[in-house]
Amino acid sequence: MVAPTNPYRVLVIDDSNTIRRSAEIFLKQAGYEVVLSEDGFDALSKVNDTNPDLIFCDILMPRLDGYQTVAVIRRSGKFAHIPVVMLSSKDGVFDKARGRMVGAQDYLTKPFTKDQLLDAVRRHAATGATAAP
Repeated sequence: MVAPTNPYRVLVIDDSNTIRRSAEIFLKQAGYEVVLSEDGFDALSKVNDTNPDLIFCDILMPRLDGYQTVAVIRRSGKFAHIPVVMLSSKDGVFDKARGRMVGAQDYLTKPFTKDQLLDAVRRHAATGATAAP
């Protein structure tokens, strides 16, 4: 199998090492390039450095929560187009609505399965300009 010349890059922002590593394994096995971040502040610099095609962002994180992180990304003209999928252990209507209010396109409840994660990537890759594996 030939590696894609321009792999689809996914940024996973979560303060849980278990969630980050699970997502990394699932995504790399599917052929995606993965960037990991453990909090919102670190994520903002990684968005700038790596220009991801898709972002998974946890809601409950120390220092800068997911809502604040996504709001900052959306205010940046350069990165406002990047689709964001919120990650949360809570599956409430309020949480989903608040995620959409700050600019998230989707919502994935933790713990997620490999299929749920990859389905979310495929949904957003299909609408983006970069081809997914």
